[in-house]
Amino acid sequence: MTITAPKRFLESVEQSSEDRDSLVCVGLDPDLARMPDTITRGRSAGDAIFEFNKQIIESTVEFAAAYKPQLAMYMQYGPAGYEALLRTRELIPSTTPAILDCKIGDISTTMEPYARAYLDEADFDAITVNPYMGSECLQPIFDRAGKGAFLLCKTSNPGSGEIQNLTLENGQPLFVEIARKVAAWNAASAASLGLVVGATYPAELIVVREAVPDLLILVPGIGSQAGDLAAAVEAGIDGQGRGLLINSSRSITFASAEKDFARASATAARTLRDQINAIRG
Repeated sequence: MTITAPKRFLESVEQSSEDRDSLVCVGLDPDLARMPDTITRGRSAGDAIFEFNKQIIESTVEFAAAYKPQLAMYMQYGPAGYEALLRTRELIPSTTPAILDCKIGDISTTMEPYARAYLDEADFDAITVNPYMGSECLQPIFDRAGKGAFLLCKTSNPGSGEIQNLTLENGQPLFVEIARKVAAWNAASAASLGLVVGATYPAELIVVREAVPDLLILVPGIGSQAGDLAAAVEAGIDGQGRGLLINSSRSITFASAEKDFARASATAARTLRDQINAIRG
């Protein structure tokens, strides 16, 4: 069965990208040790994170096609950190998709509460998901009409090949089979499904794009992980010159450790957007 109802998350990403002429996804990953003293002095951890994110969002919103907070970066600060995450979600404009990077994956009776917590209660537009346990376990995510999920395919970390590059009986690496499975699941899902493929593996990204011409791909690994931007964009762009969200976290949010950090983050986001646009023509 193919779902014919509109998949609003995908549409919202496309609209946001068009409005800002951007494929940039800004990662919001707080680190109190790297924030300027003007933010942390006299504030609790939660308030410092909130104020820092507020200024980052305000300075980058015209260049960001999406925002992506990473769950662990908030949870490390305990309940105050999670509260700051929820407050940060409220800062992100409704016209800009908000993706929670949580990489969850469990049996369906556990995935339902996860989906309720992050997609319903916290109202994130999409989350990242581990596909290792199969589609039956992911059904609660698939059933969230209008939401989105990015499934891990070929991740950016150096050790990803230990499992993701294993060769199957059909001669294909596991990550290609994952990509094809996600494309099939997407056709029958009320939610919009995409993939996570790291910029650190442009050759693999080429293979993934060939296998799934139409899926949206979230691309981490630019900036601090030293992924090749030009190679990643050229490898992953779709036939319409889009189909990618290029994530950058530390290179944008911590572009400066001084009181000019917000202005520096705006410059970094604009520069990345313009570099991507120059590559995709």
